[in-house]
Amino acid sequence: MERTRDVIGLIAALMIIVSSGAHTILGWRGMRGELAVARVPGDLMLGLQIGWQFGGAAMLTFGVVLFAIFRQRLRGANGSLLLPRAVALTYLLFGAWALAATGGDLFFLVFLIPGAFLAMASMYRLQPSN
Repeated sequence: MERTRDVIGLIAALMIIVSSGAHTILGWRGMRGELAVARVPGDLMLGLQIGWQFGGAAMLTFGVVLFAIFRQRLRGANGSLLLPRAVALTYLLFGAWALAATGGDLFFLVFLIPGAFLAMASMYRLQPSN
């Protein structure tokens, strides 16, 4: 059962890594187009781009670190699950808020699904027998 949870953690990490690229490249391309149509000043657009792309870099970092954690666990290490739990909680809370704030825009499942996978992989673990 623990091995299955670690595989689920790897899958969640890969989802986050892939979504970071989509967020950074495709997401910004779409956002930039909408901002240009709205005639947003260049300095404001640059500030938004910097924040947007930092979000993508943070997502990539989360994904890479999570992947390393669950890969090590599959190899027998018994590392802390604090970071996976924190990322799971962040993704679940942010995704739920964004879903509610937008009136149910299903796009925000891109946060809820990896968050749920991470929660399954890290929140409820069997205690090792002594």
